[in-house]
Amino acid sequence: METSEQTHHHIQIKDSFLVGRALLNFTSIFVSLGVFLFGFEQGLMSSLLTNKYFQDYFHHPKPAEIGTMIAILEIGALISSFVAGKVGDKIGRRKTIRYGALIFVIGGTIQAGSVSIWNLSLGRLIGGIAIGFLTTIIPCYQSEISPPDDRGFYACLEFTGNIIGYATSIWVDYGFSYLDNDWSWRSPLVVQCVVGLLLFLGTFVIVETPRWLLDKNHDLEGLIVIADLYADGDVEDIRAKDEYRNIKENILIARVEGGERSYRYMLNRYAKRLSVACFSQMFAQMNGINIVSYYAPMIFESAGWVGRSAILMTGVNAVIYVLSTIPPWWLVDGWGRKPLLMTGSVVMFVPLLVISLSLLVDNEYTPTTVVVCVFTYNAAFGASWGPIPWMMNEVLPNSVRSKGAALSTATNWFFNFVVGEMTPILLDLITWKTYLIPAGSCVLSFFCVFFLFPETKGLTLEDMGSVFDDSSSIFSFHSSGNAGGYGAVDESRRASVSVDNQMSESFRHNAAAIARNPALMKPDFDGIITGTPPPPQIPYQNASTASLKPVKSDMSSATSLDGIAPLDSNFSPQEIEPPTFYEVYQYKVNELRKPGVISQLLSFVFSEKNSSDDESRLLSR
Repeated sequence: METSEQTHHHIQIKDSFLVGRALLNFTSIFVSLGVFLFGFEQGLMSSLLTNKYFQDYFHHPKPAEIGTMIAILEIGALISSFVAGKVGDKIGRRKTIRYGALIFVIGGTIQAGSVSIWNLSLGRLIGGIAIGFLTTIIPCYQSEISPPDDRGFYACLEFTGNIIGYATSIWVDYGFSYLDNDWSWRSPLVVQCVVGLLLFLGTFVIVETPRWLLDKNHDLEGLIVIADLYADGDVEDIRAKDEYRNIKENILIARVEGGERSYRYMLNRYAKRLSVACFSQMFAQMNGINIVSYYAPMIFESAGWVGRSAILMTGVNAVIYVLSTIPPWWLVDGWGRKPLLMTGSVVMFVPLLVISLSLLVDNEYTPTTVVVCVFTYNAAFGASWGPIPWMMNEVLPNSVRSKGAALSTATNWFFNFVVGEMTPILLDLITWKTYLIPAGSCVLSFFCVFFLFPETKGLTLEDMGSVFDDSSSIFSFHSSGNAGGYGAVDESRRASVSVDNQMSESFRHNAAAIARNPALMKPDFDGIITGTPPPPQIPYQNASTASLKPVKSDMSSATSLDGIAPLDSNFSPQEIEPPTFYEVYQYKVNELRKPGVISQLLSFVFSEKNSSDDESRLLSR
């Protein structure tokens, strides 16, 4: 019988029931349940605030009490978003989503059984902690599994899930409003617990991101996930190998820099990238979306729509909102991020201004005018400032992505809290003038995007340094290429290598070799990143005779990856290579042979299976 090494050509080693685009689509849609919960939570309370039984049960809460109860969710999310960055780095993206879903179920249960406005607020605080975990990690998860040419598509698809959650909550509220008892407001709170439980169970099925796996030296698992996502499960596919090399080399470059992952390091080194992520989230809130999302029924009531009619108009608005999120699926990767954001700022400014003036005039046309303007505003936001800020963590480097996402998400929740807390008070004190505040923010956001934001469509995550001028990939000759067809070549980074236009044969290496042996660094750059003393000078040769070649990290040896090999005359740089097929094959066979809970139970009923069964169901042509 032939060995697996002799017969492995184009054989799949599957880490999932699904592979390729099917796996990517399933995973993206499923993790969208996390942002679905966020949207559901947003819209849920807006309609309950006008529910007669809700108001009677909680003794007609005052505007300040309503504002606190609504906004306390943002406080919980603000606090947990900082923790989520560290947790996501330590235990992985998938487990962080799992624990966030579990906390959400606990918070939702408390809300459904609340007996006072403060009891309800406590449940929302716990639910906010869960939302902070989910909204921080899920966008990271999505960006890390998506191919660059379609990353915008999947991020916008994820946001559509968020708005579907918002729309669903409005119609759930509307449907249960026909119950003539307290279950008309308690039932929607129970529904959110069911959705949270589904997300929790689903985290046992979805894959971990390959970038986290490779960063934690789980190279075999990382290659398998890459093959499942991008190469239909074929670990020998050139696209899978190139993507592996590209990601691993970027990780090694970070190690050259000392492996810094602190918030201080991120703020000093990647200030511009972080400002793009944070400003996008700030303006997403200051442009006024939650004035509409949280208080739409109250706005419609102030314009003349009363009772259930206000909830109905909110439901219609939610449907339009969902539909508006579909065009960006294609526009964000075709037209680009910047044009969508600037266009959205302009289109949102106009209806906010008209709403303000219409409420000032307050004539027979005011109800219709306000409804049309709210619909227009929501559609503009759904096509621009809704989805794009959540995908802007793509600009952050892998080493600090979860921490950067934590700060940008915390920015969202801080301004979300400010808007949620102040809106009912401002609507009570200055009425129509309230809408002039987000209108002014729309103007500021236009100029912020125009002057500060670069265009990032089509770039791989590893190539973001090319538009921010803060990348260390001047040492990297492999990552500047086309990673298996996933991104464009960054010629400027290739050119930056030829500082003296000459290089010794002894310096034919890239960041992978430097990470293992900082003493190999070219003297011109030595000490800038690693702080190591310069090695003895070696005569240069003509650059034309010293071609620059990438090198191979010894992936089969954990010690060689992080250790520093001695420099000697026999040093022979090699190319970064992923684990071999045989290594992956043996790893998967061993994983399948590990007894699980179900297999242990079945062993009492059935006889022990033959080990060849594991191999036959592992491999498929």
